[in-house]
Amino acid sequence: MVSSLFQVFRVPELKRRILWTLGLLIVYRFGGHIPTPGINGAALTAWAQSAADGNTLFNLYDLFVGGNFAKATIFALGIMPYISASIVFQLFGSVIPFFERLQKEGEEGRKKINQYTRVGTVALALVQSAGISVFLESLNGQIPGIVPNPGLAFKLLCMLTMTSGTIFVMWLGETITERGIGNGISLIIFIGIVARFPNDVINSLRLVANGALHPLVAVLIAAMMIGITAFVIFVNQAQRRIPVQYAKRIVGRKMYGGQTTHIPLRVITAGVIPIIFAQSIVIFPSTIGTFFPNNDAIQMIVQWFSPGHPVYIVLYAALIIFFTYFYTAIIFNPMDLAENMKKFGGFIPGIQPGRHTAEYIDRILLRITLPGAIFLAIIAVLPDLLIRYGNVPFYFGGTSLLIIVGVALDTLQQIESHLLMRHYDGFMKKGKLRARAR
Repeated sequence: MVSSLFQVFRVPELKRRILWTLGLLIVYRFGGHIPTPGINGAALTAWAQSAADGNTLFNLYDLFVGGNFAKATIFALGIMPYISASIVFQLFGSVIPFFERLQKEGEEGRKKINQYTRVGTVALALVQSAGISVFLESLNGQIPGIVPNPGLAFKLLCMLTMTSGTIFVMWLGETITERGIGNGISLIIFIGIVARFPNDVINSLRLVANGALHPLVAVLIAAMMIGITAFVIFVNQAQRRIPVQYAKRIVGRKMYGGQTTHIPLRVITAGVIPIIFAQSIVIFPSTIGTFFPNNDAIQMIVQWFSPGHPVYIVLYAALIIFFTYFYTAIIFNPMDLAENMKKFGGFIPGIQPGRHTAEYIDRILLRITLPGAIFLAIIAVLPDLLIRYGNVPFYFGGTSLLIIVGVALDTLQQIESHLLMRHYDGFMKKGKLRARAR
């Protein structure tokens, strides 16, 4: 493993890409400490710490932007407007014929969709930054001085600063993808989540030193974390491979086809999107409850939807299973896959090409999606159960763990491919990464 790390820097192109990636990620982290003008950072930090234990949309958003939202920095919106715009246009490709045609136009269509996504990102950033400016001004009633000079000038300055920050973060992500290693957008979210780990480790060590956490319990928690991470990696890489045979055909003087391949259907086709959708809905009552602290009926509903409550757990898990099937149906079209196979002479042994192939693939996809959906539900409710009933002093699992595992594996596979193309041994001589890269 150590020798493989040295080999990474023996390949000039790979070394350059890794340095580009590290440099741009450092720039992103530095930008996360530049405050937005017109905001009292100390007062806002005090309010954020008092609301840190809440289960609201603000805490969920702050998770993906690496804490920049709670500090109202110039990167407070992070890359989330771009992610939201990408999801919207991806959904448009399934329901609007114009965008569906663009998706089938190949590289040119993808460039047009990317351009629409950028414009949508700016529009969403303007709307969200306007909402944040209004929200920050409303906090003056709770903690005076958060916005010393409220008014139209502050709103416009906040919108300009945060929207510009989002555009810059979007450029960082696209530059990392083009000149660095890995997916830039995913790595920006990844580094924002990982940035919380040192504080969690330090706080846990303090609890052990103060006697609030028994050392044996700390060791058991660490072992459990390693085991859960290994299981997430296993399920994240799990596939159902459908064999495909291509018939031989002659084009001009050359013969094509005749080979056997497979269709890899992932157990978790939808990724982390179902958890994000479900979490946004299930914590909405808690978000509304923050604006009505003296209403007993609303506060009772907020208690039902607090993490660890049976109503919260059941509804959260049910929404994740529903959105897993929903989003899988949106992004994966068995009929298009069957038609493309038929066009190039491919068929599944024992299954007629065309509609029968699509029905066969859809039937398999429905079956393997169920364990994937249940797995996502378990991983999503796990952090709340560990904190509420297991006395775990930090948030572990859920969306953050799935993102970290997915991005880390994708980046390692890209590095592995660069090494193997230049006849270097990969990171794992007998592992799956090398076998897949080959």
